[in-house]
Amino acid sequence: MINYKMIIAYDGSRYNGFQRQSKHPEKTIQGKIENVLSKLFEEDIQIIGSGRTDAGVHSKGQVCNFHTHKNLSEAHILNYLREYLPQDIAIIKLAIASERFHSRYNVVSKCYTYTIDNGFFPDPFALKFAYHVPELLNIEAMQEASRLLLGEHDFKAFTSLKSKTKSTVRNIKRIDIVKTGNQITLTYEGNGFLQHMVRILTGTLIEVGLGTREITSIADLLENQTRCEAGPKVPAHGLCMEKVTY
Repeated sequence: MINYKMIIAYDGSRYNGFQRQSKHPEKTIQGKIENVLSKLFEEDIQIIGSGRTDAGVHSKGQVCNFHTHKNLSEAHILNYLREYLPQDIAIIKLAIASERFHSRYNVVSKCYTYTIDNGFFPDPFALKFAYHVPELLNIEAMQEASRLLLGEHDFKAFTSLKSKTKSTVRNIKRIDIVKTGNQITLTYEGNGFLQHMVRILTGTLIEVGLGTREITSIADLLENQTRCEAGPKVPAHGLCMEKVTY
């Protein structure tokens, strides 16, 4: 068996997320790619992603791997994918990996960005990739609040996950908040992220930026672990998976 590794970029606007769905596989990133690869290799190809992305979420660096019995050249595979994949899905890199490589189990850290359009009018060219917040945000307050989230914590208050058996402890290595013109970019890097975690963290920090939430409440949220006390889940279209590190 040959193990191929791929780095994928996609505009998630018109998809029901990355993970294949049994009822509508063609409406997912995974389903689209598997369909094309299965025709190319003339066998059932199942790709393994480094993690899920929700409906509407984008990626510049989703990592996947798949196994096949056929050894085709990388150029041939890429040319075929370019011809038959829709234009909102691109393969950034493809190469043969070691047999032991697993795109999900071998992950060391992930990096996501969330983009906010903070102009009075929404930027027409950012509508699909940035969440418009017309009220001026206090970046310094958001940066101060974000520092309270660094390190290993139980992020139960910042997830939609309902499971009582799965751990909600994660380690956030960095949160950078940068404003360029009217665009604010929040960059999160950690050993993993829970369901909707980045979107809820961002919604909470936006409340700090608006002055409707105290900075000190972040520590209370981490201690009390109550989802309803945290901020809202911001829209998916501002979120992008940037990079996966192994």
